[in-house]
Amino acid sequence: MGSYLTGALAARAGDEMSGPALTLAGFALAGSAAQASSLLAGITVAAAAGGPVLGALLDRRKRPGRLLAGALVMYGTGLAVILVGLGRLPFAVTVLIAVVTGLLGPALSGGWTGQLSRVVAGDRLPRANALDAMTFAVASLAGPVLAGGAAQVLGAPAAVVGAALLIGAAAPAAWSLPARPGPARDMRAGSLASDLTAGMRVIAENRCLARATLTSVGCCAAQGMLAACLPVLGERTLGGAGRGALLLSCTAIAALAANAVLARFPRAVAPDTIVWAGALVQAGAFTLAALGRPAALVLALLVAGTGEGPQLTALFAVRHREAPEHVRGQIFTTGASVKITGFASGAALAGPLVAWSLPGTLLLAAGVATLAAVAYVALPPAHRPGTREPGAAEARP
Repeated sequence: MGSYLTGALAARAGDEMSGPALTLAGFALAGSAAQASSLLAGITVAAAAGGPVLGALLDRRKRPGRLLAGALVMYGTGLAVILVGLGRLPFAVTVLIAVVTGLLGPALSGGWTGQLSRVVAGDRLPRANALDAMTFAVASLAGPVLAGGAAQVLGAPAAVVGAALLIGAAAPAAWSLPARPGPARDMRAGSLASDLTAGMRVIAENRCLARATLTSVGCCAAQGMLAACLPVLGERTLGGAGRGALLLSCTAIAALAANAVLARFPRAVAPDTIVWAGALVQAGAFTLAALGRPAALVLALLVAGTGEGPQLTALFAVRHREAPEHVRGQIFTTGASVKITGFASGAALAGPLVAWSLPGTLLLAAGVATLAAVAYVALPPAHRPGTREPGAAEARP
């Protein structure tokens, strides 16, 4: 478990570092903010597309950790190639490299978490799940700080190199992950298409998975809307656009603290309850942020973290409980992909709305989070949480 958490933290810190590092390097070497954002968009959008395929491939391997290790090395190499290409290759080619690299992005999140039930099991899994979710909060704090510090001291390219090295450093831990029980799956291409269909069908038909996924995507859309508002919030409320981005550290700290409590008492509240309650907590936070006062804004981001952190832990717990073994990797990576899509969609929607009304955009984000909670309650499980739906009993981990 120590090796798993160390590897997860290194990979996710490198991932959180790579976004701002690429933006800084793109601006420094390409000389254009538009080109820098294009690099970031390319590597992010591709991650949403690559998740289901990567998950299906992981589910076919007897030792999925070895495929995961290869994906990490290739992702880190891709970052290095992007850096070399900036200013030397046509920019369209560099963006294409970013897109191809981004296809492996889910290896850093859902692909890794999908292996947790093979590292620990039984009564130890809930606490391990909370600790795994905490690595996301720690990474979201450390990654941007490392990127900014490296860029300030050594230059923007060094930040990209640092991100690549961190991600690559996680490969040995991934390589040593336990084998999947049972024989390796058939690697035929036709079988892969069938596996993709099967994984999507499991998410759609299993009510617990479907509503947890739907609610988490809605919350990610609301979080994307908040992210689009942060520069304007910083400028109008805190005296500088850059200060708005620093508010995300409040969310990360609160999420980390809340998950630390949850790790100490992993069975205090059912994960199904935490998923929809976390959405309501975030809705309240976005409403508070709409007041536009400095103290209310800081408090709002702290409250948002207390809802966001435990909700992520609970989402993982539902997936670990409900995912059949033969599509476990795909369910985790597909879940990561649709959440990325939700976040990007929310940010894209909020962009033009902020110019119209900042408080209105934040209240809309609160409404989206509220609807996510309502959707969870409106889609009741077809079976009592903790039991299996028909046809899934044999796949219980």
